[in-house]
Amino acid sequence: MPQTFWVYILASNSNRLYVGVTNDMRRRLYQHRTGQTGFTAGWQMARLVHVESTRNARAAIAREKEVKGWRRSKKVALIEATNLGWIDLARGWYD
Repeated sequence: MPQTFWVYILASNSNRLYVGVTNDMRRRLYQHRTGQTGFTAGWQMARLVHVESTRNARAAIAREKEVKGWRRSKKVALIEATNLGWIDLARGWYD
């Protein structure tokens, strides 16, 4: 079965943004939510506000780098194109 790779954006309560890439979205988000990561642990970034998937690892890494290089306003526009209320897309995953 082909593997899926995820490019994602997390937001803190103050709407600070973090862009990442993973091949296991549930595990990676759990790591973010339990403070097992460096940067996001300090900012309590646990709200998944945007996610994209691909079956190509190189494409996922390239997309992550692309989005990381954007200005904040462009990242916000990307989030709000599909998630206007910045709702946690992973709400209920760990209940």
